[in-house]
Amino acid sequence: MPESTAPLDLLLLPTWLVPVEPAGVVLQDHALGIRNGRIALLAPRAEALKHPALEVRELPGMLLSPGLVNAHGHAGMSLFRGLADDLPLHTWLQEHIWPAEAKWVDEQFIQDGSDLAIAEQLKGGITCFSDMYFFPEITSQRVHASGMRAQICIPVLDFPIPGARDADEALHKGLALFSDLKQHPRINVAFGPHAPYSINDLNLEKIRLLAEELDAGIHMHVHETAFEVQQSLEVYGERPLARLARLGLLSPRFQAVHMTQVDDHDLALLVESNSSVIHCPESNLKLASGFCPVEKLWLAGVNLAIGTDGAASNNDLDLLGETRTAALLAKAVAGSASALDVHRALRMATLNGARALGMEDEIGSLEVGKAADLVAFDLSGLAQQPVYNPVSQLIYASTRDCVRHVWVGGKHLLDQGHLTRLDEQRLGATARDWGQRIAGHTPCTAH
Repeated sequence: MPESTAPLDLLLLPTWLVPVEPAGVVLQDHALGIRNGRIALLAPRAEALKHPALEVRELPGMLLSPGLVNAHGHAGMSLFRGLADDLPLHTWLQEHIWPAEAKWVDEQFIQDGSDLAIAEQLKGGITCFSDMYFFPEITSQRVHASGMRAQICIPVLDFPIPGARDADEALHKGLALFSDLKQHPRINVAFGPHAPYSINDLNLEKIRLLAEELDAGIHMHVHETAFEVQQSLEVYGERPLARLARLGLLSPRFQAVHMTQVDDHDLALLVESNSSVIHCPESNLKLASGFCPVEKLWLAGVNLAIGTDGAASNNDLDLLGETRTAALLAKAVAGSASALDVHRALRMATLNGARALGMEDEIGSLEVGKAADLVAFDLSGLAQQPVYNPVSQLIYASTRDCVRHVWVGGKHLLDQGHLTRLDEQRLGATARDWGQRIAGHTPCTAH
């Protein structure tokens, strides 16, 4: 039987369907059909019901959208959630996080932390995430087992890190992982040089050459703080982004995370290179790192995605909440109530994230032929009534507790709020055990 006439595997009938592309559209009384893990049908409800389907699922009061894309995080760090709060970035990193990582991070830590992060993200409607942390081969194994989608970034720094003695070993292991996963349907591998201040020109040039050869992304913390920019001016005589441009790293594959410090020259470099910016508003707020000028970047044509950062600096992996914060903060920074409206905010959390990670042909919008990565949000609660604009109610009046269903590649990974492949009780017990061990060896100080 030709595929086009074969029965659908699943027909979903939500109250609202928000495809994200075309922009600003909300469809009512429409249905979405899935066949072989892909979106095979988008049609009015009455027409869709004429198609044979192995399963038909009514989603009353629900908004069906593309799965959320968390474009920046550190999954294993979930086990450091709340370990060192209310501290500036460099104190937090150098005096607390880096010492804790040196003591605790091993393959088991990464496995358990990644499982915890994957579960939290799925329950929050995230179907794809970008991860930049140690032992990336372990994280990729956990992503594979979970059914989720991810970009796994190879961490590269000039000094020893868990799992690699130096940048050369990190790159060697990264190339092996790239080779192992190049045919994987749900995992992309990218390079993850930590930040301009933690990696030298020679290693950055090696990364540029490898990324060009492999057509791989480069994912990097850039312009996270004013201190970082000032330090670069003192050491290199140029701002970090200008240095990266001089070294040839900026391109459509480049993913600049944070960018709280943006002058006109920075903006021109981002626009000319077609680099993406990944905005992490809550981590930036909590660490007092600064404000990414989202509206200014958007109006200039920069692709803007959104990320939670790690649970040690946020402290949650809640992309819906992050998107609300991004929308509100963009208005305050721009001095305009119309900055980053709800449809653009949702686009940042879906299609723009997919574009930043080089996955826009596969995910990020509800279009026939794309992978069936979907999330159903329940807008039937009292807190969402009345519903004049369902996307406004999603961004401004809903929490991740409204997430009812998640599909990745057509696989049902969250059903009525319950994970179908992961054991929540076991994950919680494992995390509590790690917490007790780490707390027993960490001085308890008030900040």
